[in-house]
Amino acid sequence: MAKIQTIARQAEAIAQKLSISKYDIFGSSVDETSVQVDRGEAKQVKASNRSSVIVRVWNDQNQIGVTSTTDVDETGLEMALKTAAEASAFGVKENAPDFSPKAKAPTAEVNFKKAEPAPVPELIETLLNAEKSVLDAHEAIKSVPYNGLAQREIERFYLNSDGAQRSEERTYASIYLYGKSEQEGRKPRAAGAMRVKNGLAQLDVEGCTQEAAEKTISHLDYEKIESGKYPVVFSAEAFLSLLSAFSNMYNAQSILDNRSLSTAESIGTQVASEKLSVYDDELHPENVSSETFDGEGTPTHRLALIEKGVLKNFLHSAGTAKRMNAEPTGHAGIGAKVRIGLNYLEVLPGESAGDNYQLDKADGVVLIDDLQALHAGVNALQGSFSLPFDGWLLKDGKRISVESATVAGDFREVLKHIRHIEPEAEVTAGGVCPRIWVDELSITGEA
Repeated sequence: MAKIQTIARQAEAIAQKLSISKYDIFGSSVDETSVQVDRGEAKQVKASNRSSVIVRVWNDQNQIGVTSTTDVDETGLEMALKTAAEASAFGVKENAPDFSPKAKAPTAEVNFKKAEPAPVPELIETLLNAEKSVLDAHEAIKSVPYNGLAQREIERFYLNSDGAQRSEERTYASIYLYGKSEQEGRKPRAAGAMRVKNGLAQLDVEGCTQEAAEKTISHLDYEKIESGKYPVVFSAEAFLSLLSAFSNMYNAQSILDNRSLSTAESIGTQVASEKLSVYDDELHPENVSSETFDGEGTPTHRLALIEKGVLKNFLHSAGTAKRMNAEPTGHAGIGAKVRIGLNYLEVLPGESAGDNYQLDKADGVVLIDDLQALHAGVNALQGSFSLPFDGWLLKDGKRISVESATVAGDFREVLKHIRHIEPEAEVTAGGVCPRIWVDELSITGEA
């Protein structure tokens, strides 16, 4: 992708020629190489370069037109600016988006650790060895049907006609392994693991293979679970999934659209147990894909969502911040409409507790490792959920895999009935979180 200074000069000259006085441009480019394997052989090798540029133009009536392109040369920019200017005649007149007031504010100084891309043969060999390690872990593991190793180099930029200019580059690599077991007279069982780091050399491939194998093996001796109410422990990934599924609780656009569990007056109210503190921290040291600015050019930063159970802030774009007399928070993405989304969640660890909250001594407790079908089993407007899960029933500290079951409850009640937050947090792709112990939830086992 061309350097931002060149794009800015070209855009300014084209805008003058087209009599456009107000515009902004956000772009990103991804160079990616990925591999997949199947039973000791390379299955798929892909290399791609994907570019996306969003151009917004305001007319003299403050209506906005939006278009997208993959070209950032002069011809592509001119076509995009011209098309967006023409489209502005059909733009909304009420609550039209505007520049972020923080588009020129300083961003955080982050030392992005760029890694040199590894050659494809090294990627294939690494993944083949990882697959073999999972297959060799137990005779019942017959395949690793879902696997992948990828490395990416990403460039992003934002500029506007008011003089804002931002750009950044970073790299990261990721691996996922999902083992599948097959035993005569038994249902196939599967489990997986994922790791993300700045580059292949830093990737914990061994830890990923070990976790994938251990989880798959732990589900071999499964049993039915009786339907009823059980104390539940959510893994880091499972609890973060719930926080994301009900993100309308802290999404300002959802609140303005009356499609949220919160209202504009909810700030400062107790929404969870005093034990719970949740932050959105895009710049967290463990977030290898962190971004220093959002789609509107607003700097990202650590934002308190819930502190000791009290709702502290909403996620804002420039538009929602203006309507609610707040500040944009660095969570906006631009396109045909401005959207607001979570970045990277951090749930603070709790304190050590007695035997009542030790997994290796727990009895009659369900440990939920992974929640499934979130797209179908969550009613975000009512706060309710009913979700299939992978997990274990703990009997005197022994983990017994649950054959097939769903967990159901109300998200707001889950937050208010947190019994314990463990002292050690786990790093996942979507955030950092400890295991969370909650009061009884309804578990429905397979008949």
